[in-house]
Amino acid sequence: MRTAIAITEGENKALTELVGKRVTFFCMNYIYTGMVHEVTDVQVHLKDAAIVYETGSFDDQNWSDAQNVPRHLNKEGDWFVRISAVESWGVMK
Repeated sequence: MRTAIAITEGENKALTELVGKRVTFFCMNYIYTGMVHEVTDVQVHLKDAAIVYETGSFDDQNWSDAQNVPRHLNKEGDWFVRISAVESWGVMK
């Protein structure tokens, strides 16, 4: 079930519009990618998440090295990204 909090103003409104889409977040140290499940005022909840360690060419369809978050502890691939660490994001096809 998809859920999102209601944000009527502010910088997180654009993020709430991405619920249900696969998004890649470029953060201070790492790149995270996954389906946006929920957005709060502090974090983005991703499902089926992966950490991108090597992008390769941006013209390529897949990342050179994207590793799923540990599924042995987290079967749905849940991951949480702090909004304060996000530098940019984009919808992935």
